[in-house]
Amino acid sequence: MIAAMKRAATDSPFGPLTVVEDGGEIVALEWRGGGQDASPLLASAIGQLAEYFGGRRTAFDLPLRFGGGFRGRFLRALAAIPFGRTRTYGELARELGVSPQAVGQACGGNPIPILIPCHRVLAQCGLGGFSAPGGIETKVALLRHETAAGLLI
Repeated sequence: MIAAMKRAATDSPFGPLTVVEDGGEIVALEWRGGGQDASPLLASAIGQLAEYFGGRRTAFDLPLRFGGGFRGRFLRALAAIPFGRTRTYGELARELGVSPQAVGQACGGNPIPILIPCHRVLAQCGLGGFSAPGGIETKVALLRHETAAGLLI
């Protein structure tokens, strides 16, 4: 018997967010509300997000589903970027042996934004893109929250 995914919503400075759990791992963070399920993992994720947005947390301690292959390697590389720091698409591309365009596409497909910080990836000469509601403005706000915005000027 396969258990259904559980979802819990929370408010954030960027509007409602929904954390999705499956099999004891966080598998998604959605840029919308929806979900009232309860579990210790979802409660921990919601609490850690509140601490992050409240300026009391700089790293997340949650079981995240990275997956295998290129996607798993890429998501692990993103997760390794420290709070307040950034990397470029090119740097990640060289590290992973792929093109910067592949890194950009993978950033846009990150299923667990914020917890896996794709907002910390910049273009060589600019911000690059961001697929969240609000686009680049949301990316800049997250970088400012992490005091990394000084890197933008």
